[in-house]
Amino acid sequence: MFGLRERRRRRLRETPFPPDRLAIVERNVPVWKRLDDGDRAELLGHLQVFLAEKHFEGAGGLEMTDEIRVTIAAHACVLLLHRAPATYYPELVSIVVYPHAYVARVVERGPDGIVHEFDSARLGESWTRGAVVLSWDDVVAAGRDVHHAHNVVLHEFAHQLDAENGVVDGAPLLERRGLYAAWARILSGEFAALQRAASRGVHTDIDPYGATSPAEFFAVVTEAFFEQPVALKRRHPELYDELASFYRQDPSVALGART
Repeated sequence: MFGLRERRRRRLRETPFPPDRLAIVERNVPVWKRLDDGDRAELLGHLQVFLAEKHFEGAGGLEMTDEIRVTIAAHACVLLLHRAPATYYPELVSIVVYPHAYVARVVERGPDGIVHEFDSARLGESWTRGAVVLSWDDVVAAGRDVHHAHNVVLHEFAHQLDAENGVVDGAPLLERRGLYAAWARILSGEFAALQRAASRGVHTDIDPYGATSPAEFFAVVTEAFFEQPVALKRRHPELYDELASFYRQDPSVALGART
């Protein structure tokens, strides 16, 4: 079964990418402009597999189009570059897309044991198994500018990577067990610093939403790594190096950072 799947994926990756879909990537995914020819070919190959294996569904009256599918898939597949073998988010089945920010019903149990229910406005969310939910308006906003501070697709798909070991805790699967010590030291230190700043109301260059939990911190700094790599590398060099090792990419190079 595994061999058949890998052969099918290899055929998909080797299939020429349709010109009309390539035009969507060029138009809507700013990171495309800073990739070299090898990375572009790899990204298009991953796109072929992703689009063939994942189901896209419109919600809230949104009609699904190739523009939506290809744009979201391209952002998601940027996180897979150089990660061999690419796993293609194995627990993910469907991407549900709303036209705008949407409202989700949240049920939480408080420390006193009382269950609270409330509505929460969302730009996106990642379920541990099965689905990613996104606001198309916010996907489009991220695609307008490579220096945009936020990218909802990168954020939610970082959660998918985080969940691949069965726990969403800000510590995704690393290549070797020995790498976790440095990961924990550096990311825990940065997370604690962000929490201290957020509690005092101090402005931070990392989105304070990352102070919510280690999982949100990993998703937020993933956004910063790809969207504002030069600033992140300059101000948080150890954190940047950990992310560069994990993602096997150095997006600051294409933007002129000294390495």
